[in-house]
Amino acid sequence: MTDNELLFSISNMIEPLKKEVQDFKNELRGDIHSLGYEMQNFKDNLQTLKDDLQGVKDDLQGVKDDLQGVKDDLQGVKDELQDVKDDLQGVKDDLHEVKDDLQGVKDDLHEVKDRVKKIEMTQEIIILPRLDTIEACYTSTYYRYKEQVETYESMKQDISILKSIVAEHSEKLRKIS
Repeated sequence: MTDNELLFSISNMIEPLKKEVQDFKNELRGDIHSLGYEMQNFKDNLQTLKDDLQGVKDDLQGVKDDLQGVKDDLQGVKDELQDVKDDLQGVKDDLHEVKDDLQGVKDDLHEVKDRVKKIEMTQEIIILPRLDTIEACYTSTYYRYKEQVETYESMKQDISILKSIVAEHSEKLRKIS
């Protein structure tokens, strides 16, 4: 796997994490907003209970019964509030895990950046000068062969002429002898 592919793969891994964190933040904001709304409702309900208690002070037995009902409701609210606190703690724990995971990804990304920088330096200092040297060798060899091919064509033509002259002279010598 090339470094670019590795970077692309890591980038593809980071994007879903970013989305999950963003979704988590949005969900948490919604939960906090709902909790604020529920708290306001609770405050409103508590005020209503106070008004009701003021109205029924005259009847002591009714107050005792109503008071027991209020205690039960309050305990239910406390239980629900404790559940909300527990859920919120779970969300905080999950958020810490995500932060830890994200830190690991950041560390890995830093390591990848260091490796890419080393590769770039190796290319710049070692590979590119060597490629330039190889290119220079091939280029000079090309020009030498190009010149030799032109000379070769000329020699081939000269040899052909010499063959015809030698053949002609051989023929003449055979006739003379």
